[in-house]
Amino acid sequence: MAEKEEKILYICTHAGEDPEKAAMPFVMANAAITMDIKTTIALQGNGVYLAQKGYVDTMLPAGGFPPVKKLIQDFMEYGGKLLVCVPCIKERNIDEDSDMIDGAQTTAAGTLTVEALESDAVFVY
Repeated sequence: MAEKEEKILYICTHAGEDPEKAAMPFVMANAAITMDIKTTIALQGNGVYLAQKGYVDTMLPAGGFPPVKKLIQDFMEYGGKLLVCVPCIKERNIDEDSDMIDGAQTTAAGTLTVEALESDAVFVY
C-alpha cells in the first residue's frame, strides 16, 4: 500500500507593511519542503505584492529571518508551489503577464479551496 503524500498550505496576507508576517510562511514552508512535505503558499490581499517583480528588493528585513527575497528564491528553487490571487492582483493593478516573478501561478477561490481541502494542514499569516 502506497503512503499518502503529506501536503501543507500556507496563506500569506502581508507584505512590506509587516515584513515579519510576510516572511513567516516562507520560513515555515521551506522547513516543510526539507521534510519532504508537498508545500504550497497562496498569496492573498497585500501578500500578492510579494509576487510582483522587484517588490521584495526594497523590503525591510524581517526580525531575525533571512531577507524575504532569499526566502522566496529558496522556496521556488526547492520546488514549492506559489499561488497568487487573481482578484487581489487586479485590485492592486499588478499585471499577471508582465509584473509577476517567474514561477508564480495565478489562482482564484475555487482552486484555492480544493488546495485547502487536499492539504493536511492550513496556516494563515
